[in-house]
Amino acid sequence: MKLLKDHVLLFDAQCPLCTAYSNTFVKSGMLEKTGREAYQEMNAETCIYIDKDKARNEIALVNKSNGEVYYGLDSIFKIIANSYPIFKPLFQFSPFYWIMKKLYAFISYNRKVIVPGKKNADTCIPDVNIKYRIAYLLFTWIISSFILTTYSAYLTGLIPASKFHREFIICGGQIIFQALVIYFIAKEKILDYLGNMMTISFAASLLLLVFLGVGKLFEIAGPLMYAGFFMMVVGAMFLEHLRRMTLLGIGPAPSVTWVIYRILVLTIILTGL
Repeated sequence: MKLLKDHVLLFDAQCPLCTAYSNTFVKSGMLEKTGREAYQEMNAETCIYIDKDKARNEIALVNKSNGEVYYGLDSIFKIIANSYPIFKPLFQFSPFYWIMKKLYAFISYNRKVIVPGKKNADTCIPDVNIKYRIAYLLFTWIISSFILTTYSAYLTGLIPASKFHREFIICGGQIIFQALVIYFIAKEKILDYLGNMMTISFAASLLLLVFLGVGKLFEIAGPLMYAGFFMMVVGAMFLEHLRRMTLLGIGPAPSVTWVIYRILVLTIILTGL
């Protein structure tokens, strides 16, 4: 494996994903031990080469010998291709590059609603990109609706059987309901809030899949156990919602309305209104 010398990768120290993969580059011998540097702690020598605003959105790789800077996906491809030249043709293949570029932007612009952190003066916060935020909301909305439809089949006998369109409408209704709430509380944070809320829903849906796997493994039958799993997940969602509201500086009100909406929906489902 070839080491990329005289380069430094600027990563967001408050982003677990950024921290993990930049550390992997160092530990695997793709970058020097001094080849990564936190954006929040960059030294003056590095600072003169980069566009700090662009580096908040796309991880920057600086060539210390000539000042050349790569951003985002180009940074990652530069490191990998240097160590594994066999991948160069793939990285230069336009359709593949286009897809990976979109995927990188999708994750990068939403990373702070996927894994939020405390905001302060030196936090590497990406711009709010409306296109990618809406794409993220749609992605999590659709996937969560599919998983909830699957899970609801295991609750038959306690609640009426569900179909995708019902779960899709319920999830979409939650987005609209909570958006209205945030509009009156902190309208400038609507997109950040909705991103966080849908991350919670998406993570909860994945956890439900884990419980389905556990049920299959141990041959659990009957809706009561699955209802218990579901309530455990809802409880975890509520606590995570409260935590994220504190980080956003909004307060507990959206968490309360989130619960109220869920109770209203459950009442409608059970009574057949």
